[in-house]
This record gives sequence, C-alpha cells and structure tokens, in this order.
Amino acid sequence: MFVIGYLFIALESLTKINKAAVALLMFVACWTIFMIDPGSYLSAAIGPHAGNVVSEVIEKHLGSTSTTLFFLMGAMTIVEVIDQNGGFNFVRDTLKTKSKKTLLWRIMFMTFVLSAILDNLTTSIVMVMILRKLVESKKDRLIYASLVVIAANSGGAFSPIGDVTTIMLWNKGLITAAGVIKEIFIPSLVSAVIPAYILSLSLKGELVAVTPNSGTLAEANELTKAQRKAVFFIGVGGLIFVPIFKSITHLPPFVGILLVLGLLWTVTELFYAHLHGREEKGSMQKRVTNILSRIDMSTILFFLGILMAVACLETIGVLETLGEGLNVTFNGNHYLVTGIIGVLSSIVDNVPLVAGCMGMYPVAEVGDMAVDGIFWQLLAYCAGVGGSMLIIGSAAGVVVMGLEKITFGWYMKKITWIAFVGYLAGIIVYWLEKSIIGF
Repeated sequence: MFVIGYLFIALESLTKINKAAVALLMFVACWTIFMIDPGSYLSAAIGPHAGNVVSEVIEKHLGSTSTTLFFLMGAMTIVEVIDQNGGFNFVRDTLKTKSKKTLLWRIMFMTFVLSAILDNLTTSIVMVMILRKLVESKKDRLIYASLVVIAANSGGAFSPIGDVTTIMLWNKGLITAAGVIKEIFIPSLVSAVIPAYILSLSLKGELVAVTPNSGTLAEANELTKAQRKAVFFIGVGGLIFVPIFKSITHLPPFVGILLVLGLLWTVTELFYAHLHGREEKGSMQKRVTNILSRIDMSTILFFLGILMAVACLETIGVLETLGEGLNVTFNGNHYLVTGIIGVLSSIVDNVPLVAGCMGMYPVAEVGDMAVDGIFWQLLAYCAGVGGSMLIIGSAAGVVVMGLEKITFGWYMKKITWIAFVGYLAGIIVYWLEKSIIGF
C-alpha cells in the first residue's frame, strides 16, 4: 500500500489527484492492515485488544508528528503575516540595481540567507514576486527564477528551520542547530555559488526599467514604513530566535514558533487598532485572524499522511531491514548512500525519503550515526540540495514552475547539469571538511 501510494504521489501531475488525498489514504490503509494482522509486534494482544494497542502506538507517533505540523503551521503563518503587511518590500528595495550580473548575485545571496531563516518554499514565492518588480525580460527572469530554486534549496539545507527535511531531523534530535550550521554551511554555500557563477556567464548588459503594476507583491498602505519594518524584523528576528529559545528552555521547536506567532499577532493587532475606524476590507485581510484561514492545509495534511504512513513501516521493522540492505550493498559508505538519496529526492518527494531514512537507521551513541554524525548531516544536505536537479524535485521548484511557467524540459536541458555540478561540489567540500580539516 505504501509503494502504491508513493507512486501516485510521484505521478500527481499525471493523475491530477492531490498528493494530500493520496497520503491520507496511504496512512489509513497502512495502519488498518497492520491492525488486522499485527503479527509478532503485538503477539500479546489478542482479538479486540489488538485495536486498542495499535491505537496507543498511533497516538504515540502522532505526538511526534504533530510537533513538525505545528511548527510548519506557525512558520507559514508568520511569513504570510510579514508578506501581507508589506514587510518584504524592504527586501525588494535592497535588491534594486541596473546591472544584470549584480542583481543575480544579490538574488542568490538574499535567497540563500532568507531560505535559511524562513523556508525554501516561502522564500521562492517572495523572491519571484520581487523579480517581477525588477526584471522585465521573460528570458532573463527564467534564469533568475532557476537560480532562486537552487539557492533556496541550498540555503534551507544548512539551517534547522530552512527546509521541511531539516525540521524533521532537528525535531527528532538527529542533528543540532549549531552542528548542522557549522558543518553544512560551507558545502551549501558552494552548491549555490558555483551554479550562480555558471549562470552569470549568460547574463550581460543592464536591466530594462519595469513597467508599473507588474508583479503581485503585497503592498501595505495602511501601515507606516516604520511599522512595516517592525513587522519584518519581529517576524524574521523571531524565526532566528527559535533555535536559541530551544537551546535555553529545551522545549520543542514548535513552542518557540508559537511564541513568535503570538508576539507578531499581538503587535499587528495593536498597529491596526490605531487606525481608528479606517479599516478597509484590504486591511482586514492582512490581520492574522484572516491569514490563518488561508494557510495551505493541504500541505499540512500531506505531511500528516506521509509521516504517519512511514511511522507504520518503522513500527513493523521494514525500514530497519531496508537500511541494513543498503549498508550491505554499499559497504556502509554513507557518502554513496546519502548521495543516491539526494538524486532520488529530485525525482520523488524528499519528505518521505528522509522520513524513511529516519526509520531505517537507529541513532548510535558515537560514530557516523550519532547525533550530528556524518550520515545525518549528509542526509540533510543531500535531500535538500538534491531537489534542485529537477524542477519538480522540491517544493521551491514546483511553486516557481507554476509562477513563471518554466517547463520541465527547459529546466532539465539548461539547469539540471548546473545544479548537479553544485551538488557534487558541496559533497566534496563536506568530505574535505571531515577528512582534511578535521571538523
């Protein structure tokens, strides 16, 4: 059932069935089959008692899964509040330049930094909206948009809150914020800088002035410039503070996210309360109460379905057996195993791949499989950066594909090899860090 469901998720563009619906069916089907015949796992549970025991197991897994879901919901809401209230206009003004090459490097670094703080999906949306304000030529904008995909995935890979896969690994305690930033930052930067340099060779001259009203970046006339900046710095600064909050309090990361959301919510309510009856329909739409109703619940339900289905495979021991098989096949070479996982993540969704690996391999006390070990850090890098090799290989790629109408064939012909060169270069840099520098 898991393989059939996975196939339908991978073929979503052909079947036209939303992957969230498939993930939920897969979750229910896997656990139902398990409950019907729990086997040796529940040998002590007979007859009607089996259902009770399976329910307890589901509830246990749901507890760990919900920490990731609440984190995502909080982060998505915070970013939407910043965007709707004009916080990202500050970013747009910072990027303005006439030189095509200068803009390319500014776009690359800004996307790389923002995706580490926000997440690669949201950063991609924001950067494409900003590009529409700055670049008139469709041909040039495709190159910039492709770089946004690469830089967003690379920036998300070294940050504990930058990508769904790193959030999952961090929530599970397999990587630490300090460890992944220290050791994956340089490989991730290299995987973005090299493609940016190659793409810069195809850009020459100056940008043509953009005609007014192009793009759809949210403008916020109701708030003052100072208030928009306050929304930006409270939201983004709060997201940066989340790992610090976790290290101080030892509470789960989603608690820190909810703290930031509560603070930002309070501040924006105070701002709008001082409009004294001048609340138009547009301004009401920018308040958190309305933004919450527009959060993409299909994405949240997809993660719920896929993570709980993988939890079932973990419970019955399938993933552990598969992990042992991979180790035997590749003689325990973590670079090969994670490198292949990275390539696979460009074809199929990296969320179930990483969730599967988390169930395949037990955490060791010491060595490559320990917390912040080579395997887990490489998994964070490869699953994140590997998704750039195909336009459908990451959430960032899919959303940019839709916004800029990039075709699968054009991206594969023009960009895939460039992203692959950056991906390999990052792995080599990580190997040098471990083997020669001795990180």
